[in-house]
Amino acid sequence: MPAIVLIGAQWGDEGKGKATDLLGDQVQWVVRYQGGNNAGHTVVLPDGQNFALKLIPSGILTEGVTNVIGNGVVVDPGALLDELRGLEEKGVDTSRLLLSADAHLIMPYHIAIDKVTERYLGSRKIGTTGRGIGPCYQDKVARVGVRVQDLLDEKILRQKVESALEVKNQILVKVYNRKALDPAQVADEVLAQGEQFAKRIADTRLELNKALEAGETMLLEGSQGTLLDVDHGTYPFVTSSNPTSGGASAGSGIGPGRISAVLGILKAYTTRVGSGPFPTELTDEMGEHLRKVGGEVGVNTGRDRRTGWFDAVIARYATRVNGITDYFLTKLDVLSGLESVPICVGYEVDGFHTEDMPMTQTDVHHAVPVYEQLPGWWEDISECRRFEDLPKNAQAYVHRIEELSGAQVSAIGVGPGRDQTITRHDIIR
Repeated sequence: MPAIVLIGAQWGDEGKGKATDLLGDQVQWVVRYQGGNNAGHTVVLPDGQNFALKLIPSGILTEGVTNVIGNGVVVDPGALLDELRGLEEKGVDTSRLLLSADAHLIMPYHIAIDKVTERYLGSRKIGTTGRGIGPCYQDKVARVGVRVQDLLDEKILRQKVESALEVKNQILVKVYNRKALDPAQVADEVLAQGEQFAKRIADTRLELNKALEAGETMLLEGSQGTLLDVDHGTYPFVTSSNPTSGGASAGSGIGPGRISAVLGILKAYTTRVGSGPFPTELTDEMGEHLRKVGGEVGVNTGRDRRTGWFDAVIARYATRVNGITDYFLTKLDVLSGLESVPICVGYEVDGFHTEDMPMTQTDVHHAVPVYEQLPGWWEDISECRRFEDLPKNAQAYVHRIEELSGAQVSAIGVGPGRDQTITRHDIIR
């Protein structure tokens, strides 16, 4: 049976949690394959309950679904326990959550170094959340990281922490004038946390492949978005992993031949959190209108999101690098009440016109959007459940996005609620 990859097609915050939750009752497994607790998904249930998920896959809110934090994820043990407690206090059954033994642990020294480094960079800062994600991935690549499985071997874990802090403390003390961390104290803290979720640790590669061989359906959930991918994003203002569809196999342990569809999540306009280029950004009253009506505040960071018009150059790029087969267009309702709705169809860069993503970061920074104006609509669309129920101008807007992005829009979000969705085409097929 199929494995479907779900990815953000912009700079993250597109509404992946809503999409994952929508498909939750059609799949048996939901797998988070990269990132850490530096990104969040918001899911609103029909009864009005609001869940902000960070590390735990959105399938945790659907009965009978097994959720997996894959090997490509970096895990802050304290953040994981906090999230589990928060869900359990709201009555959510978290027993069907597995944690890859090969996932890497975010250690206290990763967080300390992340925060002080970003502060030290000043105006040159990247916009990190300060949660230790980048430093943890750095240690992973340098082959000095601490993995979840090390929690099961106290001797190994203590050796790794002592070895790491021989170097990290030198950096903290001599470069940043901060206090050294006590290796024994750090190890004690992490081991105590690990005892609380040790029963969830598993060979998830094996479990996932066995499930596919048994005919079960799987959703592979990325965090952040295409333009934040460390290889394909607006570098260096990116995350430290691969949220694009190519990262799904590496971060979960299933082969790419198992993947049958790639679902891209697109917001009906564009947002970005933190630093970096943003060609269609609005810094006027309209930008503030989109921020207010769309509730554009980061789930995890609490930071206001930057807002701008829909960028078809980015959408085409996302379709290309991810092999997107379907799009879920979210927050179409936010555009209701506008006389006209611009779509960026290309860029002017130093006197040249392009409809493709510029090759260099310099050109991305200098890109001036070229807009096409589409007529707006005044009707409230939050109660629409069929595509035909949408105003004609809203339908035309969706059709134009399909033409410009190069993939079909199979679902449309018309509100934050779980049921406020229009399904046009089956995604699992």
